[in-house]
Amino acid sequence: MMQKNDIKIFLASREHIPAIAELEKMCFSSPWSEKAILETMSGESSLFLVATLKEKICGYIGSYSAMDEGYITNVAVNPDFRRQGVGKALVGELIKQGKERRLSFLTLEVRESNEGAIALYSNLGFENVGKRPRFYSNPTEAAYLMTYYMGKEREN
Repeated sequence: MMQKNDIKIFLASREHIPAIAELEKMCFSSPWSEKAILETMSGESSLFLVATLKEKICGYIGSYSAMDEGYITNVAVNPDFRRQGVGKALVGELIKQGKERRLSFLTLEVRESNEGAIALYSNLGFENVGKRPRFYSNPTEAAYLMTYYMGKEREN
């Protein structure tokens, strides 16, 4: 378990699925169903983490890997808990876990209008490596493809 301030990050389990589905509804125009979350979370190569702040589930991150490649499916933080380090803690813990699992990279798509998320990922070392036109619906929008390369440590 990782802890920063009062944020606790731990492995998600089946009991967290209703809370994850609720976060999906709060954060996304096309939220995943509990069934889709369970199916993805149950995959052999999946890693889902939840964040709590003041004992309340306030965010989650989902991912899976193929060979040495990591793919982030979703990052969601309850709007009431944004700008408190929850997203940073979740992504940071996933990067740490990815390194432990010897992944080469972690990659994700983000709406091109989601400036807050783009800034977060950039600050954590993700690079904008491409664009997927019309990737999202509700509304239709392009996605930036952002990737964190594990072997390339950032110079600070």
